[in-house]
Amino acid sequence: MPSLSDHQSNDFVKILLIGDAQSGKTGSLTSLVKAGYKLRILDLDNKLDVLKYFVQHECPDKLSSIEFRTLRDRYAITPAGPMVLGTPKAFTDATKMLDRWKYGDVDLGKPEAWGKDYILVIDSLSRLCDAAYDWRLPLTPKGKGGEVDTRATYGDAQDAVEYMLASLTSASFQTNVLVICHVAYLELPDGTKKGFPQGVGKALSPKIPQYFPSSILYTTKGGKRSIQTVSTALIDLANPAPFAMKDSYEIKTGLADFFKVLREPPK
Repeated sequence: MPSLSDHQSNDFVKILLIGDAQSGKTGSLTSLVKAGYKLRILDLDNKLDVLKYFVQHECPDKLSSIEFRTLRDRYAITPAGPMVLGTPKAFTDATKMLDRWKYGDVDLGKPEAWGKDYILVIDSLSRLCDAAYDWRLPLTPKGKGGEVDTRATYGDAQDAVEYMLASLTSASFQTNVLVICHVAYLELPDGTKKGFPQGVGKALSPKIPQYFPSSILYTTKGGKRSIQTVSTALIDLANPAPFAMKDSYEIKTGLADFFKVLREPPK
């Protein structure tokens, strides 16, 4: 019979990185690169410039430890409004990459088997959710008058993203996972407001944190950025080691410090 000390959560770190736009989430990945982790980034925001410049400045010898794939559907401005050019592919391509990281001449195998020294990064969940909606919209049945009930689009896109998160955080996915999220402030039934990771519509957002043992918040106070590990009045946070974890960390080293509390860094 297995002991709780042998639980698989001791081996891999799965974290939600929550924060407003431009709060330093992507750039903070630099500390993990310096610590020796190999990053493989599913890039849907197309904003890795800051990470490139930080790594070039802090540890240029480790640039090759970062592999990325940028996925974004192309849009066109039309008289009917912005529309995806051709068939939306960003979400299905992302799904294929999470099954096997393969494109062109690159084949890095199955992400679920990369191991303890690797980190899969989703940057960001917000744009992944947009891609899921765009993927599902053309498949939504039309009514007799050609109208589309987008409730079905939202429902199916939400289910697809939720199943993906369930897979990434399962015991069988034996790789560290970071999912970068923006904040959506939703009104609750009692009239109060809470901040949740931005999802597809409103129904998915409160479910997202349920899949992750760790949720951290990027804050800026007095011009100083930091990573917070304790809940606020608006956003609930979590970590598996509350007695060992500090309430906040400097953004420059914070992610590596957070990881170090939970597991040994790469040798």
